[in-house]
Amino acid sequence: MEVFLSELIGTALLILLGNGVVAGVLLKGSKSEHGGWIVITLGWGLAVTFAVFTAGALSGAHLNPAVTLALAATGQYSEQFTPASIPVYILAQMLGAMLGAALVYLHYLPHWSKTEDQGLKLAVFCNAPAIRHTWANVTSEFIGTFVLLFGICAIGANKFADGLNPIVVGALVLAIGLSLGGPTGYAINPARDLGPRITHALLPIPGKGSSDWSYSWIPVLGPILGGIAGAMVYQAVFP
Repeated sequence: MEVFLSELIGTALLILLGNGVVAGVLLKGSKSEHGGWIVITLGWGLAVTFAVFTAGALSGAHLNPAVTLALAATGQYSEQFTPASIPVYILAQMLGAMLGAALVYLHYLPHWSKTEDQGLKLAVFCNAPAIRHTWANVTSEFIGTFVLLFGICAIGANKFADGLNPIVVGALVLAIGLSLGGPTGYAINPARDLGPRITHALLPIPGKGSSDWSYSWIPVLGPILGGIAGAMVYQAVFP
């Protein structure tokens, strides 16, 4: 139960702060409207840092099915993380992401009806590509999550001072967003995209339009494959 609650709360905070900065930049009437890409990527990096600090002690702060599956595929288990706990981690991450997205909706409640663009409303919850090209979009998500897991493994292998690792992981996510986020919006986390996308479909958002289910498999498959590959390559290069 501790692991479940840790992943659920950590992922909810991740999405509340991460999708929250997107909402602030995109929704009409927000004081941070038009803040731009730098604000979004910085907000996401800080969201990751705080979420990892929150969940790290009890669950290891996976907060991402791609991380959970990559660590499982490379046998990086711990006292908290065992083969039997994999479904617990992923379920908590999905529910936490849905909860975080619902809180973003409530926080920006008056702004949905003022925002006419359906694409902007959807972008608060989940990703869409800058240019829709299936295999290029899959490749972009693969590369971004490859770098994420390769970087996480590298960070974990170094002897940083206590408490510094979450800050460095947040900086890694910031770097991915700045350098690799342009093509697809860098989901790099199946729960981060799919959970809020489900929430978008369920909530009574004024004039919300489609949840773009035809694209929804890309931010799931790309990150899972990229994360597993990143962890495996790190292990092969630095056994």
